[in-house]
Amino acid sequence: MSLVPDPWWLPAVLAAALLFDAVASIRPPAFIRDCLDGVGFPRDWWWALIVIKTLAVVGLIVGIRVPGVGLAANVGVVAYFLCAATAHIRAWFVGRSFWVNCLGMLGLALATLVFSFVA
Repeated sequence: MSLVPDPWWLPAVLAAALLFDAVASIRPPAFIRDCLDGVGFPRDWWWALIVIKTLAVVGLIVGIRVPGVGLAANVGVVAYFLCAATAHIRAWFVGRSFWVNCLGMLGLALATLVFSFVA
């Protein structure tokens, strides 16, 4: 296991995807609103998801140079999307947004973890 990502560009791709997600969540389009409403996530707490995603972006980018930071951020992103997947399954909200967005991001986060830090 490495504390500095190799290749470095995988965490950068994950960070870019999360940054897009965080920025889009500021004024969420219909598919994000539907997703959060579908799993029953309270609207009063939507701001927290933007903070979490933004902190993950910073951790992934800083972690390209600072040992351990990117690994911790990547593990946090995997945990975040595992929780999101669990919320989708518990709410039985398993439509397209679950398969494409939630599991897609979980897959990207897992692939980044495996190929940049573990392998």
